[in-house]
Amino acid sequence: MAAKNDVCIPVSDNQVLSMEEDIDYTQRGQWLRAAVLGATDGLVSVASLMMGVGAVKHDVRAMILTGFAGLVAGACSMAIGEFVSVYSQRDVETAQMKRDNIDESEKEALPNPVQAAAASAVAFMLGAIVPLLAAAFIVDHNVRLGVVVATVSLALVLFGWTGAVLGKAPVVKSCLRILVGGWMAMAITFGLTKWIGSAGM
Repeated sequence: MAAKNDVCIPVSDNQVLSMEEDIDYTQRGQWLRAAVLGATDGLVSVASLMMGVGAVKHDVRAMILTGFAGLVAGACSMAIGEFVSVYSQRDVETAQMKRDNIDESEKEALPNPVQAAAASAVAFMLGAIVPLLAAAFIVDHNVRLGVVVATVSLALVLFGWTGAVLGKAPVVKSCLRILVGGWMAMAITFGLTKWIGSAGM
């Protein structure tokens, strides 16, 4: 039996749209930026390293080892960089709170350096693992390079789409921007390494 105070209030489509418009998507900016940047950085950095090695060596082992070294080094670098950056931001905000005599309980809202560092490292590793898995089981050198480029391209589009949807940004522009940037990084690394290798330097 329904209570007397239970009232069913109809909600129109306009009201739903208004509620969606009231959401502040800029609040997602910090963690979204860190996640997308970390994953994209891992994807493009490791893929570019592997393409560079693939430009001068046909050995799959060399590509995998280089990619794995890039994954570990990059994840550590991202974690340390994010930790230092967020800790600096936290110090600045804490000092400002003291000057403004803000309640100590507000410190709970301050950014967490350890959490940010861990998130950046994990995001980097998730991105970096994609080209490694793409190349690991392919023997033919040319096919391996093609599969790495195709897999990385697909992942870049997926990252761009995810970031755009979560941030309510234009999807096509976001995907194109990240895709072209990734292609440029891989092409430049491959081309320069090929040139240096052919020049005997």
